[in-house]
Amino acid sequence: MTKPVVLPHYDLNRDTIALIPATHLDYSTIVWERNQILYVRKTPIQLIKSGCLEGGAEYSGRRTAVTYKTGIQNKIPIPINPHEQIYAFPTHSPKLFDCIWIFYHHIKTIKRHPQNPTNSIITFTNYQKLTLNVSYHTLEKQVQRTSYCIVRFSHHEQPNLCQLN
Repeated sequence: MTKPVVLPHYDLNRDTIALIPATHLDYSTIVWERNQILYVRKTPIQLIKSGCLEGGAEYSGRRTAVTYKTGIQNKIPIPINPHEQIYAFPTHSPKLFDCIWIFYHHIKTIKRHPQNPTNSIITFTNYQKLTLNVSYHTLEKQVQRTSYCIVRFSHHEQPNLCQLN
């Protein structure tokens, strides 16, 4: 087996599908993209934080803004770059090693695992499948929260009803 090429850094982008933590000496994240899999030295949360900065705000600011606009308190979806429509949600608390980051716009379906009711299978728009040790209910809730976050962060101009005559 050939040794994978390990990148020192990775920029989140429209092709990013998932960030999967890895326990490996050479890399800390397995990045699933639309057409490839990459190995990166930085952890998933480091990549999320730098992606937020590239998108114009700090991670902590994005978290605070999402809580303010949506009331979501835990496993907060993150608008990494709202202008590019890059939104991701954590499968667990971001403080936990097991936390995988899923990028909302790439989800095709979520199904219960047929043999294990505590697991789920996400099928992405490129038909890659990812089995997660997360319940269907939890993933559905995360998708709904992220959808609500996207609506709240959309920059459609709302008419100011106080100024209408």
